[in-house]
Amino acid sequence: MTQTDASHTTHDSEEDIRNRDIQIYVNGDIVHRDDAKVSVYDSGFMLGDGMWEGMRLYDGVWAFFDEHMDRFLNSCKAVSLDVGMDKAGILEALEQTAAANAMQTDVHCRLMLTRGTKVKPFQHPSLSRSGPTLVIIMEHSTPKSSLQSAGIRLATVPQVRGLPMSQDAKFNSHSKLNCVIACLQAEQAGADEGLMLDPHGFVNTTNACNFFIVRRGEVWTSTGDYCMNGVTRQKVIDLCRANGIPVFEKNYSLYEAYGADEAFLTGTFGAQTPVAEIDGKRIGDLSGAGPVTQRIQSLYKNLIARHVSDQNKIKR
Repeated sequence: MTQTDASHTTHDSEEDIRNRDIQIYVNGDIVHRDDAKVSVYDSGFMLGDGMWEGMRLYDGVWAFFDEHMDRFLNSCKAVSLDVGMDKAGILEALEQTAAANAMQTDVHCRLMLTRGTKVKPFQHPSLSRSGPTLVIIMEHSTPKSSLQSAGIRLATVPQVRGLPMSQDAKFNSHSKLNCVIACLQAEQAGADEGLMLDPHGFVNTTNACNFFIVRRGEVWTSTGDYCMNGVTRQKVIDLCRANGIPVFEKNYSLYEAYGADEAFLTGTFGAQTPVAEIDGKRIGDLSGAGPVTQRIQSLYKNLIARHVSDQNKIKR
């Protein structure tokens, strides 16, 4: 398999030439992407010492902003990382950046915060003395239609998603090397993304998204103990519970994943992306999303529409 064949990922988007001239927020300044720079002494570059959040803009509304901020601010607090502003200040920075780019919808944002510039190139957090570095990157971003029609191919990888006492997977940290390794292992196996197991050998998550299967009309996902507790993941669980779809957060093995009727990934960018195969084994009998996945996709789209409408009413 060629490098090109293996480049299909859950974050593939349609090309948009407007992204060549986007404006980026860097510590209160909004500058052209070519001028958006941080110091080589920045703790994020030097050590991966920072937290980030991915969000999506629909019709002028940052979907589920409060939930994203709760996760982001809690993560920063857990590692004693001073954000330097409250939730309202972050929202204002997002709005400034969106306005500078004339962005309204089909926009994906990566909000990144590091401990800031260090005075010496060493590990200790006390060497970061200039205050945090905050960067906001927004791109015009529409998922490729092929993600729905072809689905994603997964390969089970040896890289395990970690224990809480090593690096808790609930941290959306800049330190993503374990996920990068999993992605490389999947690519070398001829797949699009890596399916990662938990420390006990149960199915857990992929290197980039949360993972669900459907068996006999039931929706299963991992316990959540060893994976990023995604906002979209939780919305899917809530939608299932509210709409009579049996859903379980549980331990299950590859044996059960291989025999699934459907499988899909969840994430802020792609919402729900169907899985076509795992370790070369076809999942289900259809190309693209199966019937339960399609129903969840419809429920999620309706949820987004209601959320956006409600938030726009509040703005007015």
